[in-house]
Amino acid sequence: MEEVPREVPRSQAQEQAPERAQAPDTEAHVTVGSPDAMQDLGRRIAALLRPGDLVLLTGELGAGKTTLTRGLGEGLGVRGAVTSPTFVIARVHPSLTGGPALVHVDAYRLGGGLDEMEDLDLDVSLPESVVVVEWGDGKVEDLSDDRLHVVIRRAVGHEEVLDDVREVAVRGVGARWSAGAGLETLAGVLSE
Repeated sequence: MEEVPREVPRSQAQEQAPERAQAPDTEAHVTVGSPDAMQDLGRRIAALLRPGDLVLLTGELGAGKTTLTRGLGEGLGVRGAVTSPTFVIARVHPSLTGGPALVHVDAYRLGGGLDEMEDLDLDVSLPESVVVVEWGDGKVEDLSDDRLHVVIRRAVGHEEVLDDVREVAVRGVGARWSAGAGLETLAGVLSE
């Protein structure tokens, strides 16, 4: 007779799981000089991604989150124009090349955490897709122990904001990114 595994509630499962060593985070810093360069950074990041990757994008309105995601879409070879999904919450862009689909989520208008986002079935999409979440801080981290967190800030020089220049920090969290997984190739300055 085959034994059927029983489902264990999440909190109980966490207590029963052996302690996992926390992998050190890795980080790359990039100065981006234009929207075209931000899109190029997205293409470069896409070359490092694989199905199951979660990418969180943080930055003020107009920082370049959707522009970076457009570059991710180009790099992944997905169908459809990548635009801000603010009013539809999420868009799925299937691959044209046999790679992972891009699931682009805008959590700006969602106030709750992962519970409010459950209707989007991101946990179902994640294993075979690359899921990119704008404004996802504090809302979707529980989807994966391994993720990229991209923080985009406007550059400041001599007490004034430099219009198109952005400082981008790309931080890999978890075992997937512990050895950098190529993040070091991103560091530097991109301008066009």
